[in-house]
Amino acid sequence: METTVSAPIKLTNNAITEIKRLMGETSFVEGQHLRIGVKGGGCSGLSYVLGFDAVEADDQVYDMEGIPVVMKDAHGIYLLGMEVDYSDGLNARGFVFNNPNASSSCGCGSSFAV
Repeated sequence: METTVSAPIKLTNNAITEIKRLMGETSFVEGQHLRIGVKGGGCSGLSYVLGFDAVEADDQVYDMEGIPVVMKDAHGIYLLGMEVDYSDGLNARGFVFNNPNASSSCGCGSSFAV
């Protein structure tokens, strides 16, 4: 496990606020990190992974505004330059992925193709 200074993605202020709120919940397991990544599947080919998880041996570790973040090094090619936002509007509530590497995405915003 290696700690890297500059993360390949960005968290907006809204995302940071919501993640820190979730980390303050009584159900949050101490020592877990925010995992950001991709997995096969979804209507466009790849789906985003965003959740709390334990650090694994092949993870890159980042500190983003006091939030411990982990990501597989191999996922960087899909996520480089991506911005994670949080929307709390009436029509849409949840995390939003703005990925410049996506050639297309589905209507739900959680699946994309490269």
